[in-house]
Amino acid sequence: MNLDSLIEIVNRKLVESQNRPLNSTEVLILRGIWEYQTYNKIAEEGGYSAGYLTNVVAPELCQRLSNLIGQRVTKKNCRMLMESYAASQTAPLMKTQRQQFKGLSSDSSQECSPRYPSGAVPPDYPIYLERYFIEEQVYAEIRKPGALVRIKGPREMGKTSLLLRTLDYAECQGYRTVSLNLEQTDQAILSDLNRFLRWLCANVTSQLQLEPKLDDYWDEDIGSKVSCSLYIRNYLLEQIDSPLVLALDEVNQIFEYPQVAKDFLPLLRSWYEEAKRLPIWQKLRLIIVHSTEIYVPLQLQQSPFNVGLPIQLTSFSLEQVQQLAQQYGINWTDGDEARQLMDIVGGHPALVNIALYYLNRGEVALPQLLESAYSSTGVYVHHLQRHWVTLQEQPELAIALATVINSTQPIVLEPIITYKLSSMGLIELDNNQATPSCRLYRQYFQSKLLIN
Repeated sequence: MNLDSLIEIVNRKLVESQNRPLNSTEVLILRGIWEYQTYNKIAEEGGYSAGYLTNVVAPELCQRLSNLIGQRVTKKNCRMLMESYAASQTAPLMKTQRQQFKGLSSDSSQECSPRYPSGAVPPDYPIYLERYFIEEQVYAEIRKPGALVRIKGPREMGKTSLLLRTLDYAECQGYRTVSLNLEQTDQAILSDLNRFLRWLCANVTSQLQLEPKLDDYWDEDIGSKVSCSLYIRNYLLEQIDSPLVLALDEVNQIFEYPQVAKDFLPLLRSWYEEAKRLPIWQKLRLIIVHSTEIYVPLQLQQSPFNVGLPIQLTSFSLEQVQQLAQQYGINWTDGDEARQLMDIVGGHPALVNIALYYLNRGEVALPQLLESAYSSTGVYVHHLQRHWVTLQEQPELAIALATVINSTQPIVLEPIITYKLSSMGLIELDNNQATPSCRLYRQYFQSKLLIN
């Protein structure tokens, strides 16, 4: 959230509780704190004596803010606490607006047919199952200076949809946002650390609409990692006056290039750690999205995957399937139909959405949909064929999946194979033991892999 918006919120609340807003001197101090200035510097620029600001105005301001938010405010924690407070005042409004939009969309559902469920769900799309607890956790975390959020789950579990909503929320707070999808990166770039870090910096610069100055900071004598860090810290973060949320989607793509991953992933961790001692790095809020466990060996203190807020997206529950059905205009309140669907597809978000889409259109009834689910004429044919193509391109995955499907007991697979099948959503893991994630996959691939 930018400072002007925050001051507007604070003034409104101060008038309600204390009958007067911030005066010009208090605003001067608050702006100085936001720019990480000393009281001496603030006094010099404002034409006040340092002693007056330090000993009179600042303590009174901190006391007023402490009384307002119910926590002790100091110069050191002022920005963090006030950003969190202001965001907490705007979050309920955003939620109400989303609910109102959904209500309007529901009222006009007969006029607006649902779109085919494919890919991420835009933030303003009315059919979306909110994971309230998870979303509130993520929103609260990115308000913290120097935050790092890790979102993990198999493909088509809703990771990017959650990411889009998080970025939308961040923009509503006045934050700058940058989103990069590593799946869109050329292999030649991913395999070369220097090119990859320059690609990263160039794309962040472009999305921030700043003038690229990579060559001014890049120095082969100090290396690409230090050059990248200096560029982000001394140029990008200095050029913006609000927090920057940097989202990296499909980070698992870098796992395929271990030598680059061994340098890049610790670099992310270093930025997170630097925020603990350098205020400028507190502007950076990292979101890392990946679909599998990391299988690149890293030292514990170098990994970004054991710090920050971990978010694991899993399948829908019975209640969630019923809620989503209601959004599609389908009444499954007794739970029988939802159980029948989940008996075939589990709570897999993409598979549930596909079924509800066709049921909403009235093209097929639930019994026929379930009966034909495994066939080449069923509603899942394109989804299943896409997985089948991947298995054909990577025979080692097909062999491993056949082993899992053919077993009546959970199977332990080779780690990298396990991670890849898990990221595709084809298997579930319990203590590293694999089973098919749903009946649909077991029966379809049983026939394709010619397993008796």
